[in-house]
Amino acid sequence: MFERGADNAAVVEYVAGHKNMLQLIELRWIAVIGQITTIAGAILVFDVRLPLVQMLEVLACLIAFNIASHLRWHEHRPVTNNELFLALLVDVASLTMQLYLAGGTTNPFAFLYLLQVILSAVLLEAWSTWTIVAITLACLAGLSVFAKPLALPFDHARGISSLYVQGMLICFTLNAALLVVFISRITNTLKAKAAQLADLRQRAAEEDHIVRMGLLASGAAHELGTPLATLSVILGDWKRMREFKANPDLLEEITEMETQLKRCKSIVSGILLSAGETRGESAARTTIRGFLDKLVADWQHSRPVRDFDYRNRIEHDLPVAFDSALKQTIDNVLDNALEASPDWVGVEAGVADGTLVLTVLDRGPGFAPAMLAQFGKPYQSSKGRPGGGLGLFLVVNVARTLGGTVQAVNRPEGGAAVTLTLPLSAIALDKEPVHVH
Repeated sequence: MFERGADNAAVVEYVAGHKNMLQLIELRWIAVIGQITTIAGAILVFDVRLPLVQMLEVLACLIAFNIASHLRWHEHRPVTNNELFLALLVDVASLTMQLYLAGGTTNPFAFLYLLQVILSAVLLEAWSTWTIVAITLACLAGLSVFAKPLALPFDHARGISSLYVQGMLICFTLNAALLVVFISRITNTLKAKAAQLADLRQRAAEEDHIVRMGLLASGAAHELGTPLATLSVILGDWKRMREFKANPDLLEEITEMETQLKRCKSIVSGILLSAGETRGESAARTTIRGFLDKLVADWQHSRPVRDFDYRNRIEHDLPVAFDSALKQTIDNVLDNALEASPDWVGVEAGVADGTLVLTVLDRGPGFAPAMLAQFGKPYQSSKGRPGGGLGLFLVVNVARTLGGTVQAVNRPEGGAAVTLTLPLSAIALDKEPVHVH
């Protein structure tokens, strides 16, 4: 269980890391387009002299790195903090080289360093972020010392008409727009990652709860074996006693007691089987229609339901393997419906888009809103007794383990409907023919 939880957490980290790397790749392509546009505009529109060849060489290196990042992004390896750190360092180095060739700190686009710093604060670990801050600060200081200023008139007093002020406004607009778009995306990725990790922790806790209940049930089943065997012997002795043989009413009651005792022993055997064998080893080869028909017939025979409406709408029978856990899951849903609605229980079965859809209906009071909001959580029950709600809790977790879902709604005409959906791929058999049990 813990290994599976660790694997799931690794998958969440893997997906989040790749999404973040994809955001940087997209941002780098925008930077490439923006630099080409800016260089072309400065030379052709404003007649600013720039070292075009050297600046295009820097752009070519940036494009090559981004293509390599694309190839790396498609590999099935996790994206680490160091890789994200290296990617941002390449962006800082590219920006520094372009600024060095285009006026250093006198270039209004020097404020784009803030974009790299903010992205590092969101994506990287603390040490990496502070390293980016130190590097960008050193780059700015170096540009102010070694870079040649742009050959632009010092006309800040002209306000919006100043070329430098216009460039600064464009830089601010780019910074603001890119930060809003990409920080929003990255934040959504981080939120999704946090939500998935919280869900995994919740599932791990629930699975641990199930394991504890399974151990308790297995221990109880072992302990019940001896008294049930003793009762069976006593009832057998009673049936042979002269006093009971002479009284048909008592003999009939003893026979009914033996029937119920056999059912109890069957339940105990099922618990031990489920606890001792894994799915596949204890699974019964059958067909989907055969399994459901037999399960419903057995349930109806052993429960005091007055009116039972069973509709099997599965047209094409399929070979499948069902184990005792799934049988008990469906029995739990039927038992809950019977307890809420002793006069009528309905079952509808069908297959849609490769999925088994089983709906259990009743005409009871329905679920309370609080129950629907917390459906499938342990100890959420309207029965008002200790341990209530564990049946539906197990139902939801068994279905989830098989890749399915369980949904509950209140019917407009009264009562409730619980729908179990299960992908046929989780229970399908490849081998044929299959004999119905």
